[in-house]
Amino acid sequence: MPDVQQIIDKNKESLIIPDGIAVIAKDKNILVFNEAASRITGYDEDEVIGKPFEFLFSKRPEDQKFIHQSLDENFAFSNISMNITDGKGNVKNVLASITPIKRDENVLSVVFVFRDTKEMLALAEEIQQKTFELIDQKNKLDAIFNSNIEGTFTIDNDWTVTSFNTSAEKITGYKKSEAIGKKCWDIFNSSLCRNGCHMEQTIQKGKPMIGNELEIMHKDGKKIPIRVNSGILINNKNENIGAVETFIDISEIKNLSEHLSDIFKYENIVGRNKEIKQIITVLESVSQTDSSVLITGESGTGKELAARAIHINSPRKTGPFIAVNCSAFVESLIESELFGHEKGSFTGAIKTKIGKFELAKGGTLFLDEIGDLSLAVQTKFLRVLETREFERVGGNKTIKVEARIIAATNKHLSEEISAGRFREDLFYRINVINIHLPPLRERMDDLPLIVNHFIELFNKKFNKEIRQFSSQAFDILMEYEWPGNIRELENVIEHCFVLCNGKVIQVECLPKRLREQKKTVITSSNVIQKNGFKDVERELIISVLDKYDGNRTKAAKELNINPSTLWRKIKKLGI
Repeated sequence: MPDVQQIIDKNKESLIIPDGIAVIAKDKNILVFNEAASRITGYDEDEVIGKPFEFLFSKRPEDQKFIHQSLDENFAFSNISMNITDGKGNVKNVLASITPIKRDENVLSVVFVFRDTKEMLALAEEIQQKTFELIDQKNKLDAIFNSNIEGTFTIDNDWTVTSFNTSAEKITGYKKSEAIGKKCWDIFNSSLCRNGCHMEQTIQKGKPMIGNELEIMHKDGKKIPIRVNSGILINNKNENIGAVETFIDISEIKNLSEHLSDIFKYENIVGRNKEIKQIITVLESVSQTDSSVLITGESGTGKELAARAIHINSPRKTGPFIAVNCSAFVESLIESELFGHEKGSFTGAIKTKIGKFELAKGGTLFLDEIGDLSLAVQTKFLRVLETREFERVGGNKTIKVEARIIAATNKHLSEEISAGRFREDLFYRINVINIHLPPLRERMDDLPLIVNHFIELFNKKFNKEIRQFSSQAFDILMEYEWPGNIRELENVIEHCFVLCNGKVIQVECLPKRLREQKKTVITSSNVIQKNGFKDVERELIISVLDKYDGNRTKAAKELNINPSTLWRKIKKLGI
């Protein structure tokens, strides 16, 4: 059996523990006195080694008996209360154990192990406090884990589910108790499970996977499309202990995407007009490129519909479509709207704002009514298109443009350029591909198709079964000039649906302006037959002059003739 001193020396480093340890020889002298014993008693090791142990019990000598009995009678004591006297003369209660060390049945020494009861109490309180903190921390982590809208679960290196949050329960239909302990493929039942799924890439290659989409099988048997992210799970020793996955149900996103694709597919640009067919062909080609597009046409011809069709059928369709009406903002705000601004860059800029160029990252920026931009903003916009980068108002950080630009206008930009209101170099920059949408009055052969399209649309919206317009009502639609184009036609048909109680829309359901237009046409036709063209022209000029109180400039503009021409006609007709 090795010597006690050798055992103590060999394990001296491991004795940095709360227990005081003293080894007392047969002659009652102290052989070993560890650091904890010095801390509890207040005596240094050098002060006590080789001295009789009795001074440790100077104020309570009756407690010496336990050590005497152990040395003299080979008694062992465990968890007994004793009172020692420290270096300042204070009595400390300790919980002690005394163990004799023997050789050939002879006691050589005893090991006196003791712990300050106040220290024990403080340690117990500290452990209790730490336990409460750990429990509180666990509860917080559990709350975060389960409040996450993303389904989250972990697996170990054997593919066994080790945690499963509340959102994962909702998405899969499996309870936490059903999932934990099962293999992940038993819960998700995807066709990719054990067939090159993202988790295999993560577990086997140690690489995170982001944005993968797949279908899983809900507990009740229905298929659920999800988007997943996965990563390696590391413990606090930096050891790989499995993988973690977050996933979201993208059923609604898929449905919306399919709905948008259906709404903005080219076939929904209604019409068989030759020009419309050519436009659809161009849209199909343009959508597969990133070139800038300028869509022109009168208000209400469907410029935004065409822009959205390009976006939703392009590789950028998963990115955002950000539409900005350039005429809706005052000049002082449009720059901030497009490029964003930093906090404090101008009065009222109480926080940083992200502009439309940044919001459209990865998608399409649609600038409607671009002809209304001021020259100052046009200059900055041109610079952005040339460099593909910009800075926020009041900022100095360069931001890359990562969006496709589609612009639209109802103005004749060539005339705006001649008048000095639009930059010619900007026009050439945005007009890489031009798509001109004709006004409705130039494609009246498509009117029956468009009318039927809106009848189907509003039958669903109003839950009605209207079949058609009466022949008289449809004649009025055909004779109307439609200055508001398809948007105006849509509003007129909705107006009719609100008023119509039968299955055929009658003349009285039409808006007043269309019914009065019919009367005016009939009256004008009768006058022409009766009085001849000159009389009609004379009366028309007089009525327009009366309308504008004799202002020839305004009258000429309405009659669409030159003021000098109007003056000659006034003289010729004797007005």
